[in-house]
Amino acid sequence: MSITIRPITLDDAGGFHAALDSVARERRFLRLTEAPPLARSLQFIASNLAGGNPQFVALDGDEIVGWCDICRSSEQDSEHCGGLGMGLLASHRGKGIGTTLVTAALNAAQGKFERVELEVYASNTPAIALYEKAGFAHEGRRRRALLRDGVHEDILMMGLLLS
Repeated sequence: MSITIRPITLDDAGGFHAALDSVARERRFLRLTEAPPLARSLQFIASNLAGGNPQFVALDGDEIVGWCDICRSSEQDSEHCGGLGMGLLASHRGKGIGTTLVTAALNAAQGKFERVELEVYASNTPAIALYEKAGFAHEGRRRRALLRDGVHEDILMMGLLLS
């Protein structure tokens, strides 16, 4: 397996959409339970490119197997903050790809953002460990914030101040 990490392009919309849909349909890591229409994925990528938001993909050969993005907050007086989102296909987890994706996105965020924040399900211990390793600090816990398939889930809020 030879993994390549690189900035996303508009040509990646189909592969990004497929990877997003795969992770969403697991119903364990993302708020989405399926990807939005392909046109919205294309619009999301185009908006990130136009806004200078870091967005990277991981490729195994020609297949997109993961992504990581940091999107600038649109809330007034929080424009210095970005929200981190990411996902990896189940077949490619636990191999260090997530660490490489997060590192690439955070490196690209230097000088563009003062703060990066994220939310993660409390049950997603591998992701929490990844974020802690990347320097994110725990900032809060929203208890029973999600109810999916009859199961409550706490959501952890984490943040990282960039130099």
